[in-house]
Amino acid sequence: MFETILEITDWDITPKAASLALALALGLAFGILAERTKFCFRSALIGAQRRSSMGVWLMALAFAVLGTQAAIWFELITFDEHRFYTSDLPILAILAGGVMFGAGMVLTRGCASRLTVLAGTGNLRALFVMIVFAITAHAALKGVLAPVRTALGSLTLDLGELTGFAALPGGALFWSALIAAAALVTAFRSSAARGTLILAALLGLLVPLAWVGTGFVLFDEFDPIALESLSFTSPMADSLFWSVASSSIPAGFGTGLIGGTLAGALIASLIFRTFQWQSFETPQQTGRYIGGGVLMGLGGVLAGGCTVGAGLAGIPTLSFAALLALLAIAAGAVAANALLNRGSSFAGGAPKATQSILPAE
Repeated sequence: MFETILEITDWDITPKAASLALALALGLAFGILAERTKFCFRSALIGAQRRSSMGVWLMALAFAVLGTQAAIWFELITFDEHRFYTSDLPILAILAGGVMFGAGMVLTRGCASRLTVLAGTGNLRALFVMIVFAITAHAALKGVLAPVRTALGSLTLDLGELTGFAALPGGALFWSALIAAAALVTAFRSSAARGTLILAALLGLLVPLAWVGTGFVLFDEFDPIALESLSFTSPMADSLFWSVASSSIPAGFGTGLIGGTLAGALIASLIFRTFQWQSFETPQQTGRYIGGGVLMGLGGVLAGGCTVGAGLAGIPTLSFAALLALLAIAAGAVAANALLNRGSSFAGGAPKATQSILPAE
């Protein structure tokens, strides 16, 4: 379709440059919506307002599923060749990476997308973790940690043709409707405000917009680009690499997404007066955040994505790999939180009945 657009508009732009512009727009929208809704998977699991946070997250997921499956139904996109649908499932890497990422986001008190948004609102802790996260992710993709990724990824489970829910009885229509309905019912039963849920629905629709934008609108068989949607692990690594080698490495979709998200969060925080400079309070807190950033960076690469890349954007593809990654992330987060609470209770007496709001939330 991209070639037709160029003929009609007489534009002189490559698909890669167009994908950068698309990602900037999507990131801008995501940053604004995520800042307003406090969108975060960690908060949905163990946060002080986890019921309303889960409602927001599931509302976004429901519309991401409906939009993505509608795009597939109308044959705008297909995931037949996508990494989510590989028949050789790197099960050890996904499980280990998911647990690492989940534990890391508990230590840093925010998932990767949430920390990116917080960085745009003046939170220097979040910005610091973003840098550690990006360095570690890049090291796992192309650097000193790549052997770890290769070794863990070598243990695979042969799924044959059974790589997603679409291959199960009922097909894609039944399973996507079931997932979306369950998410919607839970969202509406949560304590989240209706206005916030509407914003969450708009956030969820960014997922299919990205899939269709990169996989259909900008598709050019002579100059193809990758089929991509919202994600923060690989894009963060790409943004780091581009920032130090921009004269030789052009910016792509991932770089635009990160830049747009930061800008969107900044704009929203300035308009609604929530911008506030924040930094570390103690050396111990700094060490905790460094450890969490490393775990998230390595874990995100091993799991094949973060809570957004494998969760919000991955689940709508109905891939088993994406679901397994999200479940592993959730398990890692819950386990790490339990261990931290147990350690606190041993160190300071009886555990608190309620969890206080944490600095990064």
